[in-house]
Amino acid sequence: MATTAERLGVVETKVHNLDEKLDDLKVDVKDVHDCLDRTRDELTGQLEKMYNASCDQHSALSNEISILKAQRDKWVWTSAGALVVLAWLSAHGDALGHLIKLF
Repeated sequence: MATTAERLGVVETKVHNLDEKLDDLKVDVKDVHDCLDRTRDELTGQLEKMYNASCDQHSALSNEISILKAQRDKWVWTSAGALVVLAWLSAHGDALGHLIKLF
């Protein structure tokens, strides 16, 4: 049977080995933390770029849609005016004859 001094020496050795392993784990955790910080910063930068690109695209599309709406409105009102003129001419056919005589 081992003496108390021998058993105490074995326990001290095991505690020392555990301390070394804990130190290694702390270093590994710090390395992973630093890596995650760098990755987070890179991802944040990429997300900002993507957000800015998205905002630019939405702005460009909004401008294009506004231009198309303006063109559509112009053609709608022009067509409505032409229909009014045609309706008036069809209702007042005799007035059309008088206009032709004037020219």
